[in-house]
Amino acid sequence: MKGLFKPKPRTPTEIVRQTRDLLVYFNLGSNSREISASKREEKMAELCKLIRELKAILYGNSESEPVAEACVQLAQEFFREDTLRLLIICLPKLNLEARKDATQVVANLQRQQVHSRLIASDYLEANKDLMDHLVSGYENMDMALHYGSMLRECIRHQSIARYVLESEHMKKFFDYIQLPNFDIASDASATFKELLTRHKSTVAEFLTNNYDWFFAEFNSRLLESSNYITRRQAVKLLRDMLLDRSNSDVMARYASSKDNLRILMNLLRESSKNIQIDAFYLFKGLFAGNENNQPEIVSILIANRSKLLRFLSDFKLDKEDEQFEADKALVVSQISAMEPRDNP
Repeated sequence: MKGLFKPKPRTPTEIVRQTRDLLVYFNLGSNSREISASKREEKMAELCKLIRELKAILYGNSESEPVAEACVQLAQEFFREDTLRLLIICLPKLNLEARKDATQVVANLQRQQVHSRLIASDYLEANKDLMDHLVSGYENMDMALHYGSMLRECIRHQSIARYVLESEHMKKFFDYIQLPNFDIASDASATFKELLTRHKSTVAEFLTNNYDWFFAEFNSRLLESSNYITRRQAVKLLRDMLLDRSNSDVMARYASSKDNLRILMNLLRESSKNIQIDAFYLFKGLFAGNENNQPEIVSILIANRSKLLRFLSDFKLDKEDEQFEADKALVVSQISAMEPRDNP
């Protein structure tokens, strides 16, 4: 007879609603003196269990794959009211495993489509201030990695990435990626790279409109940083940005500066082979083969021609690479053939 009285399984919609009710409870009333510690612990355990169930619906488990209809129901209810906001705000109150589950739930929901639309994008469009909360999460050592992961998923949506790019938060990243905690600094660096490479047209517009302050910070604080890892990541990111076709106008502007040439020539002298290689390809793309070089840039290259040619003759990779050797030979011929240009 026991089988007749089994509780009916909760629907995805019901699970989201119960999750939301508990998030409201912990956001507003959980600190009341009238509520015992044991009662709070009981409710927290139930909340963590519900978040785990949400994750199981979205990702499936060892016994079953996720069901598309259930995922749609969950997503619709999740974004119908402020469940995402409540989850982000209450995240510090959860235990570590529940934080991980919640982070994965948020990540999955960014990809859920309802009637061929990314439902999360519409919600975030109306709640962009949540990005302020996520970015500032890098200042909380316990929450930084969770909020950073959520942030990278949210900026998959172009309009949300644009919001972050155009906000004052972009200036904070130059601090975050040099934080003493290696894991947090690396996470912030990954987010910074995502912001500056994912959405090509938006990135090109941002770099054009913010060229002066952005590259002043990028050069002085990252490319010329005393920290090897910071320099390594920065020169690689600069290569990804400037040698992308969508940023051709920005590249031309960057290549017109003798200070930028000086920085790159110094990076060519780095002891790190990885930095040298990225600097070499930047030097090749921006200066050596640039038919539109400014006369003062050409003059500097000619003045340093013998040093550059000597460096290139000794510059070798650890493993033989035909393409690299061909690229190097091209740069050698371009430097050798340079002649002074008159100022227009």
